Amino acid sequence: MTNSGENAWLRAMPGIFVIIWATGYVVARFGMPHAPPLSFLSMRYALSILCFLMWIALAKAVWPTDRKQWLHLVITGLLMHAGYLGGVWMAVKAGIGAGLSALIVNFQPVLTALWVAHVARQQGSGMGVSRRQWAGLVLGFIGLMLVMSRKFGAGGEATAWNVGLCVVALLSMTTGALYQKRFVRPADVRTANTIQLAAALLLTAPFALLETEPMRWLTPAGEYNAQLIGAMAWSVLVLTLGGSSLLYLLIQRGAATQVTSLLYLVPPVTALMAWVLFGELITALTLIGTAVTAAGVYLVIKPDPKASP
Repeated sequence: MTNSGENAWLRAMPGIFVIIWATGYVVARFGMPHAPPLSFLSMRYALSILCFLMWIALAKAVWPTDRKQWLHLVITGLLMHAGYLGGVWMAVKAGIGAGLSALIVNFQPVLTALWVAHVARQQGSGMGVSRRQWAGLVLGFIGLMLVMSRKFGAGGEATAWNVGLCVVALLSMTTGALYQKRFVRPADVRTANTIQLAAALLLTAPFALLETEPMRWLTPAGEYNAQLIGAMAWSVLVLTLGGSSLLYLLIQRGAATQVTSLLYLVPPVTALMAWVLFGELITALTLIGTAVTAAGVYLVIKPDPKASP
């Protein structure tokens, strides 16, 4: 690839990542009516590992040689695959919509920026969390509450259980991204992803065995279930091989806060997809709340003009 072609690809990576990542919540809505979440994810991990292993063999990709790097990749796999995906897919199975789950989970940039500011202060290289960032945190929370206000109660999609699962996914993804940036050295994205997925599979599979609902690959009419098959194919080929690999590369190439700031673009993209595909309502309150949340996130991740270049 020429330098100009490589530069164009690098510039396009963030936008492609946002679109791919947004489809993850939509695919969960497609797949969950037809399968239990952890069984679906276990099969997704296993098929993804198989695809990566074939890719690794063809490309003769190099595996990490340091045992500590294997351990760090295992930890990030448990957090960024098992914890994050397990929380989101179980929440969708429990009835939460694609748009709301995306809004909750992609509050991650706020948590990341606050943690980075806190660590910088502890190390004496920064001023800590500023008033502007605290204001952004409060504003983002208010926006989230506006969106969620009419989704609890009778007929609402939000419950303490499915919202709690989204919070678990949020904390897992935030911790995993920060941990990866801090401890995981640059490695081949294919072998690194394979190790992460194997760790996620080993954790998820035993819990999947406890699920009693079957994977409904056939419809009641005896035909192949296109929704479930399509959801699995998209999850493996696009979300894992594409989206997770892009996220790994972006974290390795950019600061943690800059990378996770991309995620605040995911909720509106997801909401639009969910409206088109599932008829999830986009009310005036939803639009206002999403805008308020985005403004809050911007205040948190906005570079400090007083900071040295």
